[in-house]
Amino acid sequence: MSCVSTKQSVYFHDLPDTVLAPITGNFEPVIQKNDILQITVSSMNAEDAVIYNTPSMAAVGGTASSGPQATGFLVDDAGYIQYPVLGQVRVTGLTKAQLTKTIRDQLTERKLLVDPVVSVRFLNYRITVIGEVARPQVVNVSNDRVTVLEALGLAGDITTFGKRDNVMLIRESDDGTRTVKRLNLNDRSLLSSPYYYLRSNDVVYVEPTKAKVASTNTTRQVLPIIISSISLLVIILDRLVIHN
Repeated sequence: MSCVSTKQSVYFHDLPDTVLAPITGNFEPVIQKNDILQITVSSMNAEDAVIYNTPSMAAVGGTASSGPQATGFLVDDAGYIQYPVLGQVRVTGLTKAQLTKTIRDQLTERKLLVDPVVSVRFLNYRITVIGEVARPQVVNVSNDRVTVLEALGLAGDITTFGKRDNVMLIRESDDGTRTVKRLNLNDRSLLSSPYYYLRSNDVVYVEPTKAKVASTNTTRQVLPIIISSISLLVIILDRLVIHN
């Protein structure tokens, strides 16, 4: 049976003391179908803004990691939300900042509110972490910016028998296409990768090492033999007792 080396089990073993340049590009998450959005609107006249803070969907069940129950606007399969007064608003493909501007501009242009202040946040931002981690689970993220290391930490970290140099990231786009990317957590280049930051609904899968597979196969082969041997021993002892 092969063993897991210390080098393989350590993150970024090739990373010296250094200062890394910021990751280039815009990694702000975009809104997708089935996202649930909390949209808060305030204005100089608080009474006029009340109607815009009434979500059009049922409560979202709370969990230990997502906190108390909350309500929000569900993005339908066509990419729209049904927003008070404004009606259907297309939101898929927009960032929170872009949707904030869209709603604020429409409220202002239609003279519905004076100097409205709009805030948008995700209510169901979640990452699925499975495979060789301590606690495989769907992780509900309280903010909109989570790294692959944070997601693994929330799942209890990779076990001793997990491959740190070949972690699979599965990402589904709004058009239904899926991207599969292999991540090497032993390589410092990950810290500058566009996949370092995760998006809502990403799936992180940690594969088992050969040692874990071999151990599992050995257990499956040996366990029936042990059980059969114990059963045979019980039968023999039982017959000896009867004859005596």
